[in-house]
Amino acid sequence: MLLLNVVVLKKFQHLLQTNKLQSMHLILFILFFALSGITKADDWPGWFGPKRDGVWREKGIVKKFPETGPKILWKAKINRGYAGPAVSKGKVFIMDRGLSQNAKSPENPFSRGKILGNERLLCIDAENGKLIWEKPYDCDYTISYSAGPRATPIVEKERVYTLGAEGNLFCSKTSDGSTIWATDFNTTFNTKTPTWGFSASPLIHGKLLICLAGGQGSVAVAFDKLTGKEQWRSLRAKEPGYAPPVIVNHEGKELLIVWTPESVNALDPNTGKKIWSIPWELRFGLSVSTPQLVGNILFLSSFYNGSMALKIKAGEEPEIIWKTAKVSEKRTEHLHGIMNTAVINEGYIYGACSYGEFRCLSLKSGKRIWDSLEPVGLERPSRWGTVFVTPHENRYFLFSETGDLAIAELSKSGYKEISRAHVIEPNGIDMKQRKIVWSHPAYAMKSCFIRNDTELIRVSLSSE
Repeated sequence: MLLLNVVVLKKFQHLLQTNKLQSMHLILFILFFALSGITKADDWPGWFGPKRDGVWREKGIVKKFPETGPKILWKAKINRGYAGPAVSKGKVFIMDRGLSQNAKSPENPFSRGKILGNERLLCIDAENGKLIWEKPYDCDYTISYSAGPRATPIVEKERVYTLGAEGNLFCSKTSDGSTIWATDFNTTFNTKTPTWGFSASPLIHGKLLICLAGGQGSVAVAFDKLTGKEQWRSLRAKEPGYAPPVIVNHEGKELLIVWTPESVNALDPNTGKKIWSIPWELRFGLSVSTPQLVGNILFLSSFYNGSMALKIKAGEEPEIIWKTAKVSEKRTEHLHGIMNTAVINEGYIYGACSYGEFRCLSLKSGKRIWDSLEPVGLERPSRWGTVFVTPHENRYFLFSETGDLAIAELSKSGYKEISRAHVIEPNGIDMKQRKIVWSHPAYAMKSCFIRNDTELIRVSLSSE
């Protein structure tokens, strides 16, 4: 198409030179034809993509993998971490962790103690996988599962925002990684690092950068995204949780949803004023997955406590339309997800449950429609079994903790796999039972960008 546009533009230039164009309408028509076919590869500039809804909208994507599997375009060496990649303007931004000399991770990943080391932001050329620059900073860990940073960077124009596992927030230049502004949550808000580290990826809203910082009265904090000056703070909770803040639109009104281990809250994103709050006490502080609003139903899922669906009403407190009654990780009724966020389509919820079971539920009633052990090769049982599901057109891309990438159709009738390939080794060592990769991929440039504890890879998903 790009070659065709060049031909048309050259023809247009010739017509101008020979004075054969008699109508301005014809000029505009040719220009529109020439420029409309020039397509730009999509970016994935932060958590859950450009619209923060987890949907991949890029065109020209493969319908089925080749028999040999999708092509790995490049591999780049990185260190350990859970943070996913962000892709913007031909660059990949990703965080990892390095240990100081003689320091090592504890044998028991649940243990908490001071581990000397640093965190690092890497900028990698998306075309060839070569390192452009790196920005390390000293950061001793006090958290469980101390592999590395958790939160996906977020990129806007010439700035990249990163949140480290111990609460170090940076706004840096995308050109060289130099600091524009920075703050430390523990010091600024007199808070303590959560058990599994600060994990909620920041959210850009207009002139604001919204974060979950923790502390009394400062669970949610908004900064001026250009200067770092605090604009508002809101909410109290013992722990901030791990779920990223998200903006939803209900009947023309924007709501900032902040889900803590104590409650589900809606705030005015511009002022931080609380609009409503629904109590929901969660075990071990595990509010993790991203809240989702479909129509007027807000859906949330947690590992021990299961699921809850709220009916949002304008000017009123939401109604709980269904909720898991029994707190259990094994005797599950609805969906007990943890790292992965379920997808919702045409009134049905699809996602991995507490031990890797893949399920379909009715959004309106919570009724289980089907339960499958088939998708993407998880071993059974797999406690905290994780599958990251990304909608694309009329099918889904599924990436599992086993390092498998699959294309599948999901419907109320069941799971139908189209293709599957093993693309990266699950070499995370924080699970004693098995090795895993618990990092959400980025989908951009007709590719999938995936990391484990030793490398970042780019997998081509182009249909060309």
